[in-house]
Amino acid sequence: MAAVVSGRPQTPQTILALNCGSSSLKFGLYNVRDAALELLCEGEAEEVGRDNGKFWLKAAASTEACNVTEQRQFPDHAAALAYALTSLQHRHLPAPDAVGHRFVHGGPHVREHVKLTPEIFEQLQSAVPYAPLHAPSALAVLDAIRRKLPAVPQVICLDTAFHRYMPDVSKFFALPYSLQTRGIERYGFHGLSIESILPQLHPVPERLVIAHLGNGCSVTAIRDGKSVDTTMGLTPTGGIMMGTRSGDLDPGVMLYLQRHGYETPAALEALVDKQSGFLGVSGVSSDVRQLSSVRRENWQVDLALRMFCYQARKAIAGMAAALGGIDLLVFAGGIGEHSKELRQEICAGLEFMGINNGRARIVQTKEDEQICKITARLSRS
Repeated sequence: MAAVVSGRPQTPQTILALNCGSSSLKFGLYNVRDAALELLCEGEAEEVGRDNGKFWLKAAASTEACNVTEQRQFPDHAAALAYALTSLQHRHLPAPDAVGHRFVHGGPHVREHVKLTPEIFEQLQSAVPYAPLHAPSALAVLDAIRRKLPAVPQVICLDTAFHRYMPDVSKFFALPYSLQTRGIERYGFHGLSIESILPQLHPVPERLVIAHLGNGCSVTAIRDGKSVDTTMGLTPTGGIMMGTRSGDLDPGVMLYLQRHGYETPAALEALVDKQSGFLGVSGVSSDVRQLSSVRRENWQVDLALRMFCYQARKAIAGMAAALGGIDLLVFAGGIGEHSKELRQEICAGLEFMGINNGRARIVQTKEDEQICKITARLSRS
């Protein structure tokens, strides 16, 4: 018997969740009925546009013969998507009834999760300068779906949506007001991660700080389930240091660099987005697992890890101040969930607030499931 919602039976949907990175395409195929989600298959195309590409796919309830891991080069994200769709079809998995996309940034005009229309597509195109590292590939995938599956509704699931009602004191930069009217403000990111974490907390505490620590990192202050402040700003480059991103910089640093060897926006963008963070400071890698394994043998690696823990600790304390106290600290993301060493080091300086590693909670991010829930709701409208 079909689930009944508001007196009407709700038919199940098959939803394809897409999470497009600058050089990767993650996908998950789900059956959704009411609030219940069933994973059918998941996979990823890695190192898109590079020579060392890789593709893997794993069906949730199948024999090993249905799974695959292979080296395969993809010239672009559209090619990666085409191969993923073909792989799903060859395994006789159902075609999607709707497609949900994780979009890092919708710019000043697209601020909520929304069903795709021609007008929304144009607004997303105009928002590319706000997330030049992520938006072009996401738009390419969105357009490829539109051409391959023209009758299938698509839903834009925004990482910025959770933060859209931040207070003005945390939202705006100390710049001329005329720039605020041009969309220069703090947007915040990792919203889908946060939205997936909140339902896992029973109950959601009044004063909550979530440290999403992975290749990208942000720390967010949440009061009564709503965003109060967050470390990332206009773009996902800001905040604490990350895998290859610098995090916050003195604006004078950018001016100095522009006058001394980094004359173009492209050169500065490559520096702060791809050559900095863990990779830049350590000179070894952006992968914390690799860095932790050689920390004792390399002073630059040790410095990178100590800088990261220091910045994360400062950010957590700052968010607690924004809330007037803290009831719970949550760690999420690849580093937050799996690096006990760094969690302990971050918490070691927070005892004055009553926080230690034992009191902090680890919660798994479920972005794909959140994309499915949003897509199921909006695609029916």
